[in-house]
Amino acid sequence: MASILSNILSIFTGGGAGATSAAKPAEAAPAQSQAYADCMIFATPQREGSQFRLAGRIEKQVNGETLVRNFIRADVFSSVDDAVETTFRKAQQIIDQHGPALFGDGEKVRQV
Repeated sequence: MASILSNILSIFTGGGAGATSAAKPAEAAPAQSQAYADCMIFATPQREGSQFRLAGRIEKQVNGETLVRNFIRADVFSSVDDAVETTFRKAQQIIDQHGPALFGDGEKVRQV
């Protein structure tokens, strides 16, 4: 009885072991990059079900070292292209708002 209800529920939610493996979309595209204000921005959207969460990293060369600032936001998108585009805009906003203080602490890697 429980398996019948589970199968019926999977029809409405798109779930089910057989259904999800056959219809599972490809994983997020490899990181895309863009230069902005002496930094490199990498858009790395994270797949969450059928959506993509805004995520990326900002890198900057300081005294021969690569400093990295990772960020993840609550925004989710149905299209990976929308997630990438918005990630670049958000990263530019982070760079503009923080200015030199973004990398001023000298930490190699941290979240922003």
